[in-house]
Amino acid sequence: MHPLALLLLLSLCMAGASFKICAFNMQGFGEAKAGDAQLMGLLVKILARCDISAVQEVRDAKGDAVLTLLTELNRYQALYAQLGSRRLGRGTYKEQIVFIYRVKAPIRFGEAGDFARGPFAARFHAPSTGRSPLTHRAPRNAVHEIDRLYGLCRELTQRWGTQNVMVLGDLNAGGAYVPPSAWGSIRLRWEPSFHWLIGDTANTTVRARTHCAYDRIVVQGDEMLGAVVPGSAKPYNFARSLGLSEEEVSAGEAPHCPGKEG
Repeated sequence: MHPLALLLLLSLCMAGASFKICAFNMQGFGEAKAGDAQLMGLLVKILARCDISAVQEVRDAKGDAVLTLLTELNRYQALYAQLGSRRLGRGTYKEQIVFIYRVKAPIRFGEAGDFARGPFAARFHAPSTGRSPLTHRAPRNAVHEIDRLYGLCRELTQRWGTQNVMVLGDLNAGGAYVPPSAWGSIRLRWEPSFHWLIGDTANTTVRARTHCAYDRIVVQGDEMLGAVVPGSAKPYNFARSLGLSEEEVSAGEAPHCPGKEG
């Protein structure tokens, strides 16, 4: 796992329609990976499963790699568009968070907070935009950063006037980063309006040597919870599904992929 993982916030308009959402850590996606035809074919198959994909660790300064991915995705299964954050991070290492979504879902978006490398908030509802800064620190700060997401969710609730907020992505919410003794200090965990859809015993990695629930999906409010198909929030082991070997997974460097259907 990359030492500076990203978080995502997604606020959904409850429209009554059924759709699939996933978060996918692409671990340094840029021009090199975009030029690998075999890898791109796998990425397209993964992303085409979902109506909204929250893609993490995009290192694409020019924006060409994401456009290439979008072109290939639309050639495979139209119609998709993308919305990316500004390049986030301190120092020379910069990454983006990119929402890839079917165009039937218009959006509002923004960034918020003062993390070191950030979550990116998008509201799939109305075609207007807004911005403010947002970031996330190293895995060793996972307990503190996950707790701070509680306040960020409250901010989104007030700003956008909706309780229907989803947090998804690589939270480093497992293994040594969040020991069992630490959960009591994380408000996002024990505040009753938040519901954790991927449990502590889940494995959100696809490598044989790891078994950790780093990636999570958390929804706020009973309306949002009621919109989730029971049992649909779970990791998607793309390696097993696509018949990839451990060596192929390591070469692709994309070990995280929780998903939600609802």
